[in-house]
Amino acid sequence: MSEIALTTLVGSAGFAVGAVFGWAARASDFCTMGALSDMVFLGDRRRLRAWVLAMAVALLGSQALQAGGWINLDKSIYLGASLPWAGAILGGLMFGYGMTLAGGCGSKTLVRLGGGNLKSLVVVLVTGLFATMTLKGLLAMERIALEQATNIAATRLGASGQSLPALLAGWGLPEAVGRPLAVAVLAGGALIWCLKDAAFRTAGSTLAGALVIGLTVPAGWAVTGILGADDFDPVQLTSLSFISPMGDGLMYLMTYTGATISFGVAAVGGIVAGSFLAARLGGSFALEGFADTADLLRHLGGAALMGIGGIMAMGCTIGQGLTGLSTLSATSFLALASIILGGVIGLRSLDEGGLRGGLRSFLSR
Repeated sequence: MSEIALTTLVGSAGFAVGAVFGWAARASDFCTMGALSDMVFLGDRRRLRAWVLAMAVALLGSQALQAGGWINLDKSIYLGASLPWAGAILGGLMFGYGMTLAGGCGSKTLVRLGGGNLKSLVVVLVTGLFATMTLKGLLAMERIALEQATNIAATRLGASGQSLPALLAGWGLPEAVGRPLAVAVLAGGALIWCLKDAAFRTAGSTLAGALVIGLTVPAGWAVTGILGADDFDPVQLTSLSFISPMGDGLMYLMTYTGATISFGVAAVGGIVAGSFLAARLGGSFALEGFADTADLLRHLGGAALMGIGGIMAMGCTIGQGLTGLSTLSATSFLALASIILGGVIGLRSLDEGGLRGGLRSFLSR
């Protein structure tokens, strides 16, 4: 199979995976920031349970592919030889705070765009711009300097890599035992917490949406790791993540005749298309713009923070929270915790009218 044919095939499959994600997220109102908001202000954990269920499904499906020898997750960007803790923490905090200003994380922004939200179009453009600036543009040298100054080599922790099984092996527990143990504890605990709630078990669309979204992560690994396998020029092993692909998508649109489609760029387009179809068929498609200048400035600031933070943390709520965690990457757990913390502080800040009030409200609870 030629290189062009392979990238086209992977891109087409990536578009399909993204479309399924977009449809399911739109139909079930799947949203990380919405889940945090419901929990913080209403004490309602239904959407949070949906997110945790999706994480458990993504973890089980991805580790099943690994156990079956279909893919090698060690080849993903999440399982490098060092632990980039500073970028995960700082970038996660920036991303979490930014998504509250922008009205949603990367995936929610794309879903809202498919539903006719023109504010999300601006957020996608600005997020993609700042993501590219941070990855390989104006801010790249500062990001690289931070990584070089703070990254901890896994060997310093007595491990061969930064995955939980590798860390456990470094501490004396064989990986053949540590991996299934980590999967059982994390996925099993998540499933028990989610399904013990009777109201959640009967929430048909919410439950179904979480299951489908969770399955799109191993589907992404399968597309790039199995369909994209090639003895001479294999496709980079990856799955769903949206911040860097937003920037790559802008570059692809500008250099179309000299570029090839990647899984990430195709998945971004698929999410918008899937959400659009769900919105049109469900009768919820509606154009929406900014309410005023303050609304515009808030979204611009949030988009910039998401673009910078998402690259520093190596992913977003989906890229690290579902895809990264499915590899059992220690960095992903650190990044997700920071994103959640930044999101809660951001929600408190919006409620209190500023960051200072938000921090005061957060620390007082």
